[in-house]
Amino acid sequence: MLLATVAAVPPPPTPLGPFSDSAVAWTTWITLMGFVGLTALALFAAGPAARRVDSDALAPVTVRLARAAVVLGVLVVPAVLTDLAHGASKSVGYDYAAAWNSLYDGSGAGLLSGLEVTLALAGAAVVAPLTFRAPAGSRARSWLLGVGLAAGAVSLGMTKFPAKAPDDWGRTAFETLIWMVHLLGGAAWIGGLAGLLLLALSGAAPKAAQGAFWSAVIRRFSALAMSCVAAIMLSGLFLYWEHVDGPKQLFTTMYGQVLGVKILIFGTMLLLGVFNQFWLHPRIDALRAGGDRTSLRTILLRRFPALLAVELLLGMTVLFVAPFLHGSARNQAFQAEAAEHATSATVELPKIPAKEVSASTWTWGTAETVAVIVVMIAGHRVSGRIARSRTASAAVTMSREPDDLVGA
Repeated sequence: MLLATVAAVPPPPTPLGPFSDSAVAWTTWITLMGFVGLTALALFAAGPAARRVDSDALAPVTVRLARAAVVLGVLVVPAVLTDLAHGASKSVGYDYAAAWNSLYDGSGAGLLSGLEVTLALAGAAVVAPLTFRAPAGSRARSWLLGVGLAAGAVSLGMTKFPAKAPDDWGRTAFETLIWMVHLLGGAAWIGGLAGLLLLALSGAAPKAAQGAFWSAVIRRFSALAMSCVAAIMLSGLFLYWEHVDGPKQLFTTMYGQVLGVKILIFGTMLLLGVFNQFWLHPRIDALRAGGDRTSLRTILLRRFPALLAVELLLGMTVLFVAPFLHGSARNQAFQAEAAEHATSATVELPKIPAKEVSASTWTWGTAETVAVIVVMIAGHRVSGRIARSRTASAAVTMSREPDDLVGA
């Protein structure tokens, strides 16, 4: 009865924030995640595929990816400084002097920002020798890529490490780990797509073994990408549980609406990945086995780069949307309801406490983890069987053609 007589106040605004803020943050994500993704592609997919098909292809493939990775690693510095300068400016603009002075200024945030810049530069410096053919084809290649990837991964992690000592070390450590998995999965997937597109457009693979190279590299990247998708989905499920109380909040809160857009874009990327996994790769293998060089060349020079470009564009859009996520849907919904019963427009609205982890949380989380891993492994194996089946059929057809001609 009393609540009915209390004058309701407008719910607290939840603006998306200035467009410039997201654009500045986007450049930081693009450079950091691009460096990590390109290095991972060179180390785990493109390099081994090139070595297997043609040892002479290892150096040019590594050089192309290393040069792009080094450029992005160096660009991390101005990107991070611009982000810091934008935040340090007391008015509209950028205070680069304050941003530079904030690095290693004795605070936790200064230490994290300093390490982010330093490790990105260190990673680029380690990978830099691979921009030349001699080191790119040497035994040191894997070690240089591995050290560079580790430096880039830790630099990326600095964006989510806590700047102050937390009250709950266990929960904070777990949340940081989840964010690391989320970011590294996205970096390897999106950066890998950029690297594949670069190799496809630049023609780094030898023409004589182009079909064999792309068949091998796509298969390896598919395994890497599916691992990344599993990591993104599992970490995303935890973040959803932590910040959203049910699907309804995806429509009734600003956080939920932005997250919904992000999920839709991610889902579209996933569908394109499924198309690549279950149609494109088997098709390339079948054409190569059947000796249809004309159709294979058309796919490799037209359809495959176009598919990569669309998927990469969607991934970059996800990174642009992500900075618009502020707060949580749970808190926005809680404060909107609290505002309806507030007695004054100036009262400070309470914040909803963090969710408590229970036995059911771990049960559901374990079940989701097992389900995602099983689906990903099954999908990879099924797509492999489809590829082998189509390859065998194409090879049989090719072997029968001479006999048919003789019989005729």
